Amino acid sequence: MKEDYYDILGISKNASDAEIKKAYRKMALKYHPDKNPDDKEAEDKFKKAAEAYEVLSNADKKARYDQFGHQAFEGAGGFGGGGMNMDDIFSQFGDIFGGAFGGGGFSGFGGGGRQRVVKGSNLRIRVSLTLEEVANGVEKKIKVKRKVQADGVTYKTCSTCNGAGQVTRVQNTILGRMQTSAPCPTCNGTGQSIDKKPAGADAQGLVAKEETVSVKIPAGVVDGMQLKVTGKGNEAPGNGISGDLLVAIQEKDHPTLKREGDNLHYDLYVSLPDAVLGSSMEIDTVTGKVRIKIEPGVQSGKILRLRGKGIPSINGYGKGDLLVHVNVWTPKTLDKSQKEFFENMRGDEHFEPKPEKGDKSFFEKVKDMFS
Repeated sequence: MKEDYYDILGISKNASDAEIKKAYRKMALKYHPDKNPDDKEAEDKFKKAAEAYEVLSNADKKARYDQFGHQAFEGAGGFGGGGMNMDDIFSQFGDIFGGAFGGGGFSGFGGGGRQRVVKGSNLRIRVSLTLEEVANGVEKKIKVKRKVQADGVTYKTCSTCNGAGQVTRVQNTILGRMQTSAPCPTCNGTGQSIDKKPAGADAQGLVAKEETVSVKIPAGVVDGMQLKVTGKGNEAPGNGISGDLLVAIQEKDHPTLKREGDNLHYDLYVSLPDAVLGSSMEIDTVTGKVRIKIEPGVQSGKILRLRGKGIPSINGYGKGDLLVHVNVWTPKTLDKSQKEFFENMRGDEHFEPKPEKGDKSFFEKVKDMFS
Protein backbone atom coordinates (compact mmCIF):
# COMPACT_ATOMS: atom_id res chain seq x y z
CA MET A 1 0.00 0.00 0.00
CA LYS A 2 1.36 3.43 -0.99
CA GLU A 3 2.44 5.75 1.78
CA ASP A 4 0.24 8.78 2.45
CA TYR A 5 1.60 11.95 0.82
CA TYR A 6 1.01 14.02 3.95
CA ASP A 7 2.90 11.46 6.05
CA ILE A 8 5.80 11.48 3.59
CA LEU A 9 6.27 15.24 4.05
CA GLY A 10 5.36 15.13 7.74
CA ILE A 11 2.55 17.69 7.49
CA SER A 12 -1.15 17.85 8.29
CA LYS A 13 -3.96 17.97 5.72
CA ASN A 14 -4.55 21.60 6.70
CA ALA A 15 -1.00 22.66 5.84
CA SER A 16 -0.67 25.88 3.83
CA ASP A 17 1.11 26.13 0.48
CA ALA A 18 4.11 27.68 2.21
CA GLU A 19 4.24 24.85 4.78
CA ILE A 20 4.03 22.22 2.03
CA LYS A 21 6.89 23.86 0.13
CA LYS A 22 9.00 24.24 3.30
CA ALA A 23 8.48 20.57 4.26
CA TYR A 24 9.42 19.38 0.77
CA ARG A 25 12.56 21.53 0.64
CA LYS A 26 13.64 20.19 4.03
CA MET A 27 13.26 16.56 2.89
CA ALA A 28 14.73 17.17 -0.55
CA LEU A 29 17.86 18.74 0.92
CA LYS A 30 18.19 15.95 3.49
CA TYR A 31 18.01 13.16 0.91
CA HIS A 32 19.60 15.01 -2.04
CA PRO A 33 21.73 12.66 -4.24
CA ASP A 34 24.80 14.88 -3.88
CA LYS A 35 24.55 14.60 -0.10
CA ASN A 36 23.89 10.84 -0.18
CA PRO A 37 25.96 9.39 -3.05
CA ASP A 38 25.19 5.75 -3.96
CA ASP A 39 22.50 5.58 -1.26
CA LYS A 40 19.48 3.84 -2.82
CA GLU A 41 17.29 4.34 0.25
CA ALA A 42 17.95 8.09 0.27
CA GLU A 43 17.27 8.27 -3.46
CA ASP A 44 13.90 6.51 -2.98
CA LYS A 45 12.94 8.94 -0.21
CA PHE A 46 14.02 11.85 -2.42
CA LYS A 47 11.72 10.62 -5.22
CA LYS A 48 8.82 9.97 -2.81
CA ALA A 49 9.09 13.51 -1.48
CA ALA A 50 9.02 14.90 -5.04
CA GLU A 51 5.98 12.75 -5.88
CA ALA A 52 4.14 13.99 -2.80
CA TYR A 53 5.05 17.60 -3.51
CA GLU A 54 3.98 17.36 -7.17
CA VAL A 55 0.45 16.45 -6.05
CA LEU A 56 0.06 18.53 -2.88
CA SER A 57 1.49 21.70 -4.43
CA ASN A 58 -1.11 21.60 -7.23
CA ALA A 59 -4.59 22.69 -6.09
CA ASP A 60 -6.46 20.46 -8.58
CA LYS A 61 -4.37 17.33 -7.90
CA LYS A 62 -4.50 17.95 -4.15
CA ALA A 63 -8.32 18.17 -4.24
CA ARG A 64 -8.56 14.89 -6.15
CA TYR A 65 -6.10 13.20 -3.77
CA ASP A 66 -8.01 14.43 -0.71
CA GLN A 67 -11.24 13.04 -2.18
CA PHE A 68 -10.13 9.79 -3.78
CA GLY A 69 -6.67 8.96 -2.42
CA HIS A 70 -3.96 7.28 -4.53
CA GLN A 71 -6.51 5.43 -6.68
CA ALA A 72 -7.52 8.69 -8.36
CA PHE A 73 -4.08 8.74 -10.00
CA GLU A 74 -3.17 5.10 -10.55
CA GLY A 75 -5.67 3.97 -13.18
CA ALA A 76 -3.61 4.82 -16.24
CA GLY A 77 -0.01 4.72 -15.19
CA GLY A 78 -0.08 7.26 -12.40
CA PHE A 79 -1.03 10.88 -11.99
CA GLY A 80 1.41 11.95 -9.35
CA GLY A 81 5.18 11.68 -9.53
CA GLY A 82 5.30 7.88 -9.60
CA GLY A 83 6.87 7.92 -13.07
CA MET A 84 9.30 10.76 -12.32
CA ASN A 85 13.02 10.31 -12.73
CA MET A 86 15.78 12.58 -11.43
CA ASP A 87 15.65 14.75 -14.55
CA ASP A 88 11.90 15.27 -14.08
CA ILE A 89 12.41 16.32 -10.48
CA PHE A 90 15.21 18.79 -11.13
CA SER A 91 13.57 20.27 -14.24
CA GLN A 92 10.30 20.88 -12.35
CA PHE A 93 11.45 21.65 -8.82
CA GLY A 94 15.09 22.70 -9.15
CA ASP A 95 14.30 26.22 -7.95
CA ILE A 96 13.21 24.77 -4.58
CA PHE A 97 16.86 24.06 -3.68
CA GLY A 98 17.94 27.68 -4.08
CA GLY A 99 21.74 27.99 -4.10
CA ALA A 100 22.34 24.59 -2.53
CA PHE A 101 24.32 21.95 -4.43
CA GLY A 102 25.65 24.27 -7.12
CA GLY A 103 22.31 25.70 -8.19
CA GLY A 104 20.26 22.54 -8.14
CA GLY A 105 22.46 20.18 -10.10
CA PHE A 106 23.28 16.69 -8.89
CA SER A 107 26.01 14.10 -9.37
CA GLY A 108 27.15 13.69 -12.95
CA PHE A 109 26.07 17.13 -14.16
CA GLY A 110 28.84 19.27 -12.79
CA GLY A 111 26.89 21.53 -10.46
CA GLY A 112 25.60 24.74 -12.03
CA GLY A 113 26.46 23.55 -15.57
CA ARG A 114 23.73 20.93 -15.50
CA GLN A 115 22.12 20.41 -18.89
CA ARG A 116 18.41 21.15 -19.01
CA VAL A 117 16.30 18.11 -19.85
CA VAL A 118 13.50 18.94 -22.25
CA LYS A 119 10.17 17.17 -21.96
CA GLY A 120 7.85 16.67 -24.91
CA SER A 121 4.41 18.26 -24.86
CA ASN A 122 1.46 16.44 -23.30
CA LEU A 123 -1.45 15.12 -25.34
CA ARG A 124 -5.07 15.24 -24.17
CA ILE A 125 -7.89 12.94 -25.20
CA ARG A 126 -11.42 12.29 -23.97
CA VAL A 127 -12.73 8.76 -23.41
CA SER A 128 -16.47 8.04 -23.18
CA LEU A 129 -17.49 5.20 -20.86
CA THR A 130 -20.77 3.40 -20.35
CA LEU A 131 -22.08 3.07 -16.80
CA GLU A 132 -21.23 -0.64 -16.94
CA GLU A 133 -17.60 0.19 -17.84
CA VAL A 134 -17.45 2.72 -15.00
CA ALA A 135 -18.79 0.12 -12.55
CA ASN A 136 -16.57 -2.76 -13.61
CA GLY A 137 -13.40 -1.02 -14.82
CA VAL A 138 -12.15 -1.43 -18.37
CA GLU A 139 -9.03 -1.46 -20.51
CA LYS A 140 -9.35 0.74 -23.59
CA LYS A 141 -7.24 0.54 -26.73
CA ILE A 142 -7.00 4.10 -28.03
CA LYS A 143 -5.44 5.33 -31.27
CA VAL A 144 -3.29 8.40 -30.61
CA LYS A 145 -1.40 10.54 -33.12
CA ARG A 146 1.81 11.61 -31.39
CA LYS A 147 5.06 13.18 -32.52
CA VAL A 148 8.13 10.93 -32.46
CA GLN A 149 11.70 11.33 -33.60
CA ALA A 150 11.98 10.67 -37.33
CA ASP A 151 13.94 7.67 -38.56
CA GLY A 152 17.46 8.77 -39.45
CA VAL A 153 17.42 12.09 -37.62
CA THR A 154 20.72 12.92 -35.90
CA TYR A 155 21.68 15.64 -33.46
CA LYS A 156 24.95 17.39 -32.70
CA THR A 157 26.27 19.45 -29.81
CA CYS A 158 24.88 22.96 -29.85
CA SER A 159 27.59 25.40 -30.93
CA THR A 160 26.10 28.28 -28.94
CA CYS A 161 26.22 26.67 -25.48
CA ASN A 162 28.68 23.84 -26.27
CA GLY A 163 26.18 21.28 -25.00
CA ALA A 164 25.64 22.89 -21.60
CA GLY A 165 22.05 23.87 -22.40
CA GLN A 166 22.62 27.22 -20.69
CA VAL A 167 24.30 30.48 -21.57
CA THR A 168 25.81 32.80 -19.00
CA ARG A 169 25.60 36.56 -19.31
CA VAL A 170 27.52 39.18 -17.30
CA GLN A 171 25.91 42.60 -16.88
CA ASN A 172 27.13 45.76 -15.25
CA THR A 173 24.56 47.11 -12.78
CA ILE A 174 24.52 49.72 -10.04
CA LEU A 175 25.25 46.86 -7.64
CA GLY A 176 28.26 45.73 -9.62
CA ARG A 177 28.80 42.96 -12.17
CA MET A 178 25.90 40.45 -12.14
CA GLN A 179 26.12 36.98 -13.68
CA THR A 180 22.92 35.25 -14.81
CA SER A 181 22.26 31.92 -16.50
CA ALA A 182 19.39 31.14 -18.84
CA PRO A 183 18.38 28.30 -21.21
CA CYS A 184 20.24 28.50 -24.49
CA PRO A 185 18.04 30.31 -27.06
CA THR A 186 19.47 28.28 -29.94
CA CYS A 187 18.70 24.77 -28.62
CA ASN A 188 16.07 25.70 -25.99
CA GLY A 189 18.24 24.20 -23.28
CA THR A 190 18.65 20.73 -24.79
CA GLY A 191 22.35 21.20 -25.54
CA GLN A 192 21.77 19.74 -29.01
CA SER A 193 20.80 20.95 -32.45
CA ILE A 194 19.73 19.01 -35.52
CA ASP A 195 22.58 17.61 -37.62
CA LYS A 196 20.60 15.63 -40.22
CA LYS A 197 16.85 16.03 -40.76
CA PRO A 198 14.97 13.46 -42.89
CA ALA A 199 12.35 14.61 -45.38
CA GLY A 200 8.97 15.17 -43.78
CA ALA A 201 10.35 15.93 -40.31
CA ASP A 202 9.59 19.25 -38.63
CA ALA A 203 12.17 21.76 -37.37
CA GLN A 204 12.78 19.61 -34.27
CA GLY A 205 13.24 16.39 -36.23
CA LEU A 206 9.85 14.98 -35.28
CA VAL A 207 7.13 13.33 -37.37
CA ALA A 208 3.50 12.48 -36.59
CA LYS A 209 2.81 8.79 -36.01
CA GLU A 210 -0.40 6.96 -35.08
CA GLU A 211 -0.02 4.57 -32.18
CA THR A 212 -2.41 2.36 -30.22
CA VAL A 213 -2.15 3.01 -26.48
CA SER A 214 -3.64 0.75 -23.81
CA VAL A 215 -5.35 2.66 -20.98
CA LYS A 216 -6.42 0.79 -17.84
CA ILE A 217 -9.36 2.61 -16.27
CA PRO A 218 -10.22 1.58 -12.69
CA ALA A 219 -13.77 0.97 -11.50
CA GLY A 220 -15.51 3.94 -9.91
CA VAL A 221 -14.06 6.80 -11.95
CA VAL A 222 -16.23 9.91 -12.19
CA ASP A 223 -17.12 12.21 -15.04
CA GLY A 224 -14.41 14.84 -15.53
CA MET A 225 -11.66 12.85 -13.78
CA GLN A 226 -8.29 12.95 -15.56
CA LEU A 227 -5.91 9.99 -15.71
CA LYS A 228 -2.34 10.01 -16.97
CA VAL A 229 -0.40 7.55 -19.14
CA THR A 230 3.23 8.41 -18.50
CA GLY A 231 5.49 8.84 -21.52
CA LYS A 232 2.79 8.49 -24.18
CA GLY A 233 2.64 12.16 -25.18
CA ASN A 234 4.85 13.77 -27.82
CA GLU A 235 8.52 12.87 -27.82
CA ALA A 236 11.16 15.55 -27.29
CA PRO A 237 14.05 16.15 -29.67
CA GLY A 238 17.49 14.76 -28.89
CA ASN A 239 17.87 13.17 -25.48
CA GLY A 240 14.71 14.67 -24.03
CA ILE A 241 11.92 12.68 -22.38
CA SER A 242 8.43 12.09 -23.75
CA GLY A 243 5.41 14.01 -22.55
CA ASP A 244 2.35 12.33 -21.07
CA LEU A 245 -1.06 11.34 -22.38
CA LEU A 246 -3.83 12.89 -20.28
CA VAL A 247 -7.12 10.98 -20.43
CA ALA A 248 -10.30 12.85 -19.47
CA ILE A 249 -13.23 10.64 -18.44
CA GLN A 250 -16.68 11.29 -19.90
CA GLU A 251 -19.58 9.22 -18.59
CA LYS A 252 -22.40 8.29 -20.97
CA ASP A 253 -26.03 8.46 -19.85
CA HIS A 254 -27.66 5.09 -19.11
CA PRO A 255 -31.16 4.48 -20.50
CA THR A 256 -32.66 3.37 -17.16
CA LEU A 257 -30.09 3.94 -14.39
CA LYS A 258 -29.10 7.29 -12.91
CA ARG A 259 -25.89 7.76 -10.94
CA GLU A 260 -25.56 9.75 -7.74
CA GLY A 261 -22.06 9.37 -6.34
CA ASP A 262 -21.60 5.64 -5.75
CA ASN A 263 -25.37 4.96 -5.62
CA LEU A 264 -27.64 4.20 -8.56
CA HIS A 265 -31.34 5.01 -8.98
CA TYR A 266 -33.93 3.05 -10.96
CA ASP A 267 -37.56 4.09 -11.60
CA LEU A 268 -39.79 1.00 -11.49
CA TYR A 269 -43.35 1.42 -12.80
CA VAL A 270 -45.84 -1.07 -11.37
CA SER A 271 -49.39 -1.66 -12.61
CA LEU A 272 -52.26 -1.27 -10.15
CA PRO A 273 -53.07 -5.04 -10.14
CA ASP A 274 -49.39 -5.89 -9.49
CA ALA A 275 -49.26 -3.32 -6.69
CA VAL A 276 -52.39 -4.78 -5.08
CA LEU A 277 -51.64 -8.48 -5.57
CA GLY A 278 -47.83 -8.45 -5.56
CA SER A 279 -45.51 -9.64 -8.31
CA SER A 280 -41.89 -10.18 -9.32
CA MET A 281 -40.24 -7.95 -11.88
CA GLU A 282 -36.95 -7.82 -13.77
CA ILE A 283 -34.82 -4.67 -13.52
CA ASP A 284 -31.49 -3.44 -14.90
CA THR A 285 -28.24 -3.35 -12.92
CA VAL A 286 -24.67 -2.61 -14.02
CA THR A 287 -23.89 -6.34 -13.89
CA GLY A 288 -26.98 -7.52 -15.78
CA LYS A 289 -30.68 -7.96 -15.07
CA VAL A 290 -31.99 -9.19 -11.72
CA ARG A 291 -35.50 -10.15 -10.57
CA ILE A 292 -36.96 -8.51 -7.49
CA LYS A 293 -40.13 -9.27 -5.50
CA ILE A 294 -42.95 -6.75 -5.23
CA GLU A 295 -44.88 -7.32 -2.02
CA PRO A 296 -48.73 -7.17 -2.12
CA GLY A 297 -50.01 -3.72 -1.22
CA VAL A 298 -46.78 -1.91 -2.15
CA GLN A 299 -47.18 1.87 -2.02
CA SER A 300 -46.15 4.29 -4.73
CA GLY A 301 -42.98 6.08 -3.67
CA LYS A 302 -41.54 3.14 -1.74
CA ILE A 303 -37.78 2.71 -2.16
CA LEU A 304 -36.30 -0.76 -2.38
CA ARG A 305 -32.58 -0.82 -1.57
CA LEU A 306 -30.36 -3.42 -3.25
CA ARG A 307 -27.14 -3.23 -1.25
CA GLY A 308 -23.85 -3.47 -3.09
CA LYS A 309 -25.47 -3.17 -6.53
CA GLY A 310 -24.14 0.35 -7.13
CA ILE A 311 -20.74 1.70 -8.20
CA PRO A 312 -17.46 0.68 -6.49
CA SER A 313 -15.84 3.49 -4.52
CA ILE A 314 -12.77 4.87 -6.30
CA ASN A 315 -10.91 4.91 -2.97
CA GLY A 316 -11.66 1.22 -2.33
CA TYR A 317 -14.31 1.64 0.38
CA GLY A 318 -16.87 -0.90 -0.86
CA LYS A 319 -19.76 -0.34 -3.26
CA GLY A 320 -22.79 1.89 -3.39
CA ASP A 321 -26.41 0.67 -3.50
CA LEU A 322 -29.10 0.47 -6.15
CA LEU A 323 -32.22 2.35 -5.04
CA VAL A 324 -35.39 1.15 -6.79
CA HIS A 325 -38.15 3.77 -6.72
CA VAL A 326 -41.61 2.17 -6.97
CA ASN A 327 -44.16 4.14 -8.99
CA VAL A 328 -47.68 2.67 -9.05
CA TRP A 329 -49.19 3.42 -12.45
CA THR A 330 -52.79 4.62 -12.27
CA PRO A 331 -54.77 3.88 -15.48
CA LYS A 332 -56.03 6.99 -17.28
CA THR A 333 -58.84 5.26 -19.20
CA LEU A 334 -61.22 2.48 -18.06
CA ASP A 335 -64.00 0.54 -19.73
CA LYS A 336 -67.51 0.41 -18.30
CA SER A 337 -67.05 -2.69 -16.13
CA GLN A 338 -63.76 -1.39 -14.73
CA LYS A 339 -65.37 1.94 -13.84
CA GLU A 340 -68.24 0.12 -12.12
CA PHE A 341 -65.78 -1.92 -10.08
CA PHE A 342 -63.97 1.12 -8.76
CA GLU A 343 -67.25 2.96 -8.18
CA ASN A 344 -68.31 0.08 -5.97
CA MET A 345 -64.99 0.33 -4.09
CA ARG A 346 -65.56 3.97 -3.08
CA GLY A 347 -65.78 4.02 0.68
CA ASP A 348 -64.63 0.41 1.00
CA GLU A 349 -62.32 0.12 3.99
CA HIS A 350 -59.74 -1.85 1.99
CA PHE A 351 -59.31 1.09 -0.41
CA GLU A 352 -59.18 3.84 2.21
CA PRO A 353 -55.67 5.34 2.83
CA LYS A 354 -54.26 4.12 6.15
CA PRO A 355 -50.63 5.30 6.31
CA GLU A 356 -48.54 3.57 8.95
CA LYS A 357 -45.44 4.82 10.76
CA GLY A 358 -43.28 2.90 8.31
CA ASP A 359 -44.84 4.73 5.35
CA LYS A 360 -42.63 7.81 5.27
CA SER A 361 -43.68 11.05 3.63
CA PHE A 362 -41.97 12.36 0.50
CA PHE A 363 -39.96 14.90 2.50
CA GLU A 364 -38.81 12.23 4.97
CA LYS A 365 -37.61 10.06 2.09
CA VAL A 366 -35.68 12.96 0.56
CA LYS A 367 -34.15 13.67 3.97
CA ASP A 368 -33.09 10.02 4.34
CA MET A 369 -31.51 10.03 0.88
CA PHE A 370 -29.24 12.97 1.68
CA SER A 371 -28.47 12.11 5.32
